[in-house]
Amino acid sequence: MRRRENVARRRVAARLGLPEPALAEDSILMKEVAALPEKYQEQEKNIVCALDIGTRSIVGAVGRAEEGRFHVLAIEKEEHGKRAMLDGQIEDIEQVANIVRRVIDRIEQRLQMRIKRVCVAAAGRSLRSQKASYTMEFEEPRQVSDEIVNQLEANALAAAEAVVLEDKDSYFYMVGYTAAQYRLDGYPMSTLQGHFGRRLEVDLVATFLPREVVDSLYTVVGRLGLEVSSLTLEPIASLNAAIPLDIRLLNLVLVDIGAGTSDIAVCRDGSVVGYTMATVAGDEITELIMKKLLVDFKTAEGLKMALGGKEPLRYTDILGLQQKTSLLKLVELIQPAVDQLAKEISDKIVELNGQAPSAVFLAGGGSKLYGLRQAVADKLKMDDNRVTIAGNHFEKNAFAEDIELNNPEYSTPLGIAISAALGMINDSYVVTLNGSPAKLFRSGTLTIRDILLMNGCRYGDMMGRTGANLTYTLNGNRQFIRGGQCQPAKIVLNGVDAEPSAVVHAGDTIEFAPAKPGQNASRNLAELLGENFVGDVLVNGEPADLTYQVKTGDVIVAAQSGSQPIVEQFDDEVAAPEPQPVEAPVLGAPLAVNLNGRQVSLPAKPSGEPHYLVDALQHSGLDFDNLHQPVELLVNGQPGQFSQTLRKDDEVIIRYQDAERE
Repeated sequence: MRRRENVARRRVAARLGLPEPALAEDSILMKEVAALPEKYQEQEKNIVCALDIGTRSIVGAVGRAEEGRFHVLAIEKEEHGKRAMLDGQIEDIEQVANIVRRVIDRIEQRLQMRIKRVCVAAAGRSLRSQKASYTMEFEEPRQVSDEIVNQLEANALAAAEAVVLEDKDSYFYMVGYTAAQYRLDGYPMSTLQGHFGRRLEVDLVATFLPREVVDSLYTVVGRLGLEVSSLTLEPIASLNAAIPLDIRLLNLVLVDIGAGTSDIAVCRDGSVVGYTMATVAGDEITELIMKKLLVDFKTAEGLKMALGGKEPLRYTDILGLQQKTSLLKLVELIQPAVDQLAKEISDKIVELNGQAPSAVFLAGGGSKLYGLRQAVADKLKMDDNRVTIAGNHFEKNAFAEDIELNNPEYSTPLGIAISAALGMINDSYVVTLNGSPAKLFRSGTLTIRDILLMNGCRYGDMMGRTGANLTYTLNGNRQFIRGGQCQPAKIVLNGVDAEPSAVVHAGDTIEFAPAKPGQNASRNLAELLGENFVGDVLVNGEPADLTYQVKTGDVIVAAQSGSQPIVEQFDDEVAAPEPQPVEAPVLGAPLAVNLNGRQVSLPAKPSGEPHYLVDALQHSGLDFDNLHQPVELLVNGQPGQFSQTLRKDDEVIIRYQDAERE
């Protein structure tokens, strides 16, 4: 018997990822496991186990796809014993892992099945949204192509990312963005493609997720010896449960109101186009009741949930006195907080969507808050019937024999399961990056570039950078030494070399080796003038010896012994070069341009393509992975765009907009 207990302890320890001594013989966990059957069947490939790790509770939902719907076999829920989560971030990993283990154990008992793989969602409560704008102008009206719109949005996105990256205390993944408003020559537009104009503008909202949120989810799951088979965002999951695909051509919004904050997702034209969060939610109402009625959190939460029921409402305050209140008085008490919650939700919806949507679905435990639905409709100036409680559409994507699913609290766990089982979003499939499952967030088509950025790579890792050129003037002649060429990034998709723009599909394997930057050009005076040089040398008007390391911008005058005195050479004016006629670009040849006041030679392209403004970025001196403010692009004094063709001796400016003008 003792031997059997030891075996059981080792088996449990292995399952939990804990050392064997951590499990006492009389522990609750050991007693629970001892009561389990010795043998479970293994989790089948088509069985999906979804975990909703929330602020107040953890919910597990298990089932499989059957005839286009998710068949729910079991749902288990357990409340946190104490606070273990804050705004979607796991604070107490050990406590959360223990609760997840208990939820999984009950599911395994119910189904007689060993769970090995789980689907999870990163909390939208941790999302950070950043607004940004960008403007492009042309000399003459031109037709707006998809490429131009992509350039416009890319520049606005770079500006948003630069603001977020100013936070040095956290690393953020960019998980999506939505264009809130376009303008063509000052006129608001829903789309720019195909129109003619000179001035294009976009206002967008980009969304970022802290790395620690994702890492903590993987840590909890790994602690239990489980595998993360899919990762999505909670607002996307809730939307997939609450809003069927066949109505997403409409402009619809899903608001998942939790305990800490409210997650918001927007769909339009059949796709999810953006997500954000409001920083208030159900706990604000609970805390207000606590303060006004002098009750503890549990009592206040009970009173909140009793709204809409029978009166009078009876409770015990913190002094131990029996009290009662009417439904009307309680409604009046919480009304200011309800109005504030509705205002912030509606403001975030308009900020993300640009306007009030066609309809709003409220999900999560806070969706049932008395008076909230009407308040949201009022703030958005919508008909009451256009704001509804989610749950009516759950049955389109999910069903169960003995479980009541039409509960808005189930929107997230059901959404996670539905997303994975029905393959509704790309987050539900596995892509391998350098031997490990890649972290995927966005819906829609994904490229290698998207996946690399989601997994911590920077643009510089993909592009590489040529080493810095060395530019100087020697005896009146402007000279430059080209920096070393970078070693290009190596990208292999399913064993075949690929470009960052290649589309990725389920089951693909990516191997990626980042680009290595080229060596910066470096010379000292001895290397420029010769080891045996004898004479006088002035650098920027000051004497220098042959060991001096030349810097960009240095003015060097060297005179060998017996030649014209060096001071007289400074008096000789160097004739300005004659202006050269503009030449058409030569395919497959290097191109010399003046970039930020210095001559730069862009290397020949093996493809024979001309050189574009984007080719000059890596020579500008700006770190495009860590931009901290908008960048100004000028070609011959006029605003430029990345796709603009460069010509010989073009004057190119690439600098921060507030850079000091010469």
